[in-house]
Amino acid sequence: MSDWLSQIQWNEQGLIPVIAQDVNTNQVLMLAWMNQLSLSMTIDKGEAIYWSRSRHRLWHKGEESGHFQKVKEIRLDCDGDTLLIIVEQVGGVACHTGRAHCFYKKWQNQSWVEVDAVIKTPASIYHKGFE
Repeated sequence: MSDWLSQIQWNEQGLIPVIAQDVNTNQVLMLAWMNQLSLSMTIDKGEAIYWSRSRHRLWHKGEESGHFQKVKEIRLDCDGDTLLIIVEQVGGVACHTGRAHCFYKKWQNQSWVEVDAVIKTPASIYHKGFE
């Protein structure tokens, strides 16, 4: 294993959580996971490539939607167990629900309230159907 990869505290599944943040707005866009291969590919390509835990495969963000994440910076936290990637979010949509980011539900009055609007409908983004 490369020295830089050995400095990362991978979990039992060989994954590390990754927070994606917008380079222009500083908005936290999403949380995803990477393994060693997806991190290496992300660095090589300059675009976010994650490990999809639900699909059990590599996931190039934007591969279906066209909403790629161009990586501007990658940071490792002090414990070595979380990555922060600063990205340019192509198309302004990071969430599969068609919103700018995945954190659109706010705890309010003892319930979760959707506080951010849909920018593009999932049906207009995913031509294979909404997942």
